[in-house]
Amino acid sequence: MKKIITLLTFSLLLIPMFIFAWDGYDYEKGSYIEIGKGNLVRSGKDIEIYDYGTGEYKDVEVESIRGYGSSVEVEVYDYSTGEYRTFEME
Repeated sequence: MKKIITLLTFSLLLIPMFIFAWDGYDYEKGSYIEIGKGNLVRSGKDIEIYDYGTGEYKDVEVESIRGYGSSVEVEVYDYSTGEYRTFEME
């Protein structure tokens, strides 16, 4: 029984975090954003976000990821506007 519980616990830890949506805020634009499930957030990768400020889905390129405290700062390049944006993710 102990082996089953250990195996189950280990299996749950291996579930990739990219299967869940990730919510954040863009302080420069003053809008909430969501990185949808299925997006692997890594530098140099393109991901799709939903921008609640504009009500649109957008493709962006992840430039950098920095963790501090309980938050993560994700800097992206927004292809639709040609601007760099910084999101604070929870």
